[in-house]
Amino acid sequence: MFFSIGIKDIIDILLVAVLLYYSYRLMKESRSLNIFFGVLVFIVFWLFVSQILEMRLLGTLLDRVVSVGAIALLILFQEEIRKFFFTIGTHQRVRSAVRFFSGEEKQTHTREDIMPIVRACMAMSKQKIGALIVMQRSLPLNDFIRSGEVIDARISERLIENIFFKNSPLHDGGMIISHKRIAAAGCVLPVAHDTTIPKELGLRHRAAMGVSKETDALAIVVSEETGNISIAFRGAFQLRISAEDLERILTEDAF
Repeated sequence: MFFSIGIKDIIDILLVAVLLYYSYRLMKESRSLNIFFGVLVFIVFWLFVSQILEMRLLGTLLDRVVSVGAIALLILFQEEIRKFFFTIGTHQRVRSAVRFFSGEEKQTHTREDIMPIVRACMAMSKQKIGALIVMQRSLPLNDFIRSGEVIDARISERLIENIFFKNSPLHDGGMIISHKRIAAAGCVLPVAHDTTIPKELGLRHRAAMGVSKETDALAIVVSEETGNISIAFRGAFQLRISAEDLERILTEDAF
């Protein structure tokens, strides 16, 4: 028995392969790989029974399980599905297309906007003052802003240092910078619980990782223990960066 395979079939196979590959990567990162393999084995068994062996009774029972299981999978993998669509939505080309059709303007930061942040981070690094600064990009951070104290002030090196001073009531939370202004401080941010995060990194680093995974924001962390400056962006860390690297990252076109 011969099968006729056309261009459309090849494209179909390639798309399924790509979908399975990215699903595998997503599940591997979220430690749900065993569940993913279990679902795949069940789907293969279901297709084998209902399509190849044509066992009507067992096939009907499995069809009912699959119809209910689809809802169960949505509940079980809700975080992974959310992350999958978030990754698509925040892709650089997708965001460019959205900005083009909606007329949305990309936030740009000049050297005058960046340097007070860089100088403040360097000063706090020398004094080992812990800090967490979140730079809003395309996606709004209104929910996080409302969780803290709204400031809406011009970006100032002295203001940043005073907010994160050890005796300040706002030093434990995160500062959010939006539209070239300090929008709020003392903000509550989502904490990442990834086991891949080094154990020596504290709660500020985990909060920075959490907000970088849930949004497209860039988070700057100054360690209270070591004074090291780190950046979390798109779910990845850049640890122990210099002032020059911080200035370059904040001013480059990708930001």
